[in-house]
Amino acid sequence: MNFALILLIALLVTGAIWLLDIFIFKKQRKAEDKEPLLIEYAKSFFPVILIVFMLRSFLVEPFRIPSGSMIPTLKVGDFILVNKYTWGIRLPVANVKILDIKQPQRGDVMVFRYPVDPSLDYIKRVVGLPGDKVEYTRDKRLYINSQLIKWEFERDFDYTKAGFNMVNAKLYREQLGGHAHSILIQPEDPPVRAEQVRPFQQRSNCDYNDRGFVCTVPPGHYFAMGDNRDDSTDSRYWGFVPDGHIVGKAFFVWMNFSDFGRIGTSID
Repeated sequence: MNFALILLIALLVTGAIWLLDIFIFKKQRKAEDKEPLLIEYAKSFFPVILIVFMLRSFLVEPFRIPSGSMIPTLKVGDFILVNKYTWGIRLPVANVKILDIKQPQRGDVMVFRYPVDPSLDYIKRVVGLPGDKVEYTRDKRLYINSQLIKWEFERDFDYTKAGFNMVNAKLYREQLGGHAHSILIQPEDPPVRAEQVRPFQQRSNCDYNDRGFVCTVPPGHYFAMGDNRDDSTDSRYWGFVPDGHIVGKAFFVWMNFSDFGRIGTSID
């Protein structure tokens, strides 16, 4: 469901009814006539819809985390806020950038429209910028432009997956760009499951083999991965994120009804 489009339609309809009443209907009504209910509702809802539309389109937008692909940074059920202007101002619905402020950086947590189905919103961490060579090896080590990304083992990390399946993972602290963040690794899993890789655009920019993969990020695109590295469907499987699909930068957890301790958590 394209909520932004629904808001825009509601805004246009209520605004049009209000304007028609100002310039046409009001002049035709007698002084003692009661204002029609439709016009009364339109005048009441238009300012509210306008405020919500402007806030959601240009300042912040709420999202809910539906999966565990970003554990431990984000948990299932987290309600987060996304900054809509930090990387530039975009026209609502069309998502066309009209003012460029700055570009996403490695390590940023980004919400974007899923390249395979733009009606869906995904959230992952930016790993590769336009022009970067991203390499992920059998031992789960990440290289950017042939430089090994540093990490430190912290502890064992167990969590329950959907269906009450217990997952045994290793928690590492990774330094990606200016971000020090936690990632999960399941050592026994392969770096990428080749049979799940889709035939995405610019697929020729990537080389998959038994040692892992190497991808060169094309201009105007980004390579994104989940922090739960072995339980994330990301750029390894469906390709690069076009700049035009970017929604914004995730920065704050404002609610989780299953874990109130998550409230107020900043997203690094």
